[in-house]
Amino acid sequence: MSFVPPLSDAAKGRVALPFAIVTLLWGSTWLVIRGQLGEVPVSWSVCYRFLTAAITMFIVALFTRTSLRLTLRQHGLLTVMGICIFCLNFNFVYRAEAHVTSGIVAVVFALLLVYNALLGRLFLGQPLSRPFLAGSAVAMAGIGLLFEHELRASPHSPHETALGVGFVLLALLFASISNVMQSTERMRAIPMPAMLAWGMTWGALANALVAYATFGPPRILLTPIYLGGVLYLGVLASALAFTLYFNMIRLIGPARGGYVNVLTPVLAMVLSTIFEHYRWSVEAVLGGVLVIAGLVVAMRARSPAR
Repeated sequence: MSFVPPLSDAAKGRVALPFAIVTLLWGSTWLVIRGQLGEVPVSWSVCYRFLTAAITMFIVALFTRTSLRLTLRQHGLLTVMGICIFCLNFNFVYRAEAHVTSGIVAVVFALLLVYNALLGRLFLGQPLSRPFLAGSAVAMAGIGLLFEHELRASPHSPHETALGVGFVLLALLFASISNVMQSTERMRAIPMPAMLAWGMTWGALANALVAYATFGPPRILLTPIYLGGVLYLGVLASALAFTLYFNMIRLIGPARGGYVNVLTPVLAMVLSTIFEHYRWSVEAVLGGVLVIAGLVVAMRARSPAR
């Protein structure tokens, strides 16, 4: 086994801005998702989100003159990807928010880093360096402190909390499968606009089938908050964010790319401080510091490669 250097300055420059944008967008989604819960069944809300995102990506493909013609095998890959991340993943996330606070959901979702690293190692043979593991361990310690604080502050019963966390853990599995798929040669061969346009289409269709079978005909709430949330989640938090995120994974791999989800809960708590009067404890502050410190160590690590 040989070692390759840390991320080059060019690679860091290419991922720095997308990394910041995706973290900002996904750090804010936990607040917006709250406005999607209630009268409209979860599966229909997820369907509307990715239908909006798919339409956005088809428009992007047309403007960039990206071919939308794919082979049957490529459509098969995108169907698996779409069902995993745009249907199952988000259905479980939305359901989790009905049982626990958005802070707990955001914190537990940071474990995507672990899922990505393990599945990348298992299916792609991507080894992990000791410094990367050390940095990740520091970050996970920070996540543990944040989770402990959120758990104590949660108004929900232990049963409700366990159910919500279980939903998030299932969501992570399907999100990670899709993330690791981005590092395969077959997926890299598909232009990003076409990949997301079709993947989100199949994901939206799967959501519609689940929603109709579970809740019956479509339902929607014609209020500015609900419709504005659908547009924000569909156009910015999905079409734009997944374009940037999947490009990062293709450049730096699923393990490093997963760090977006480690920083997301810290930002979510900052936004919650502004909009929901979130109160920081010593544990939460220390957890946030450890998360950022772990990120710095892991991103500077030398990555082992065969």
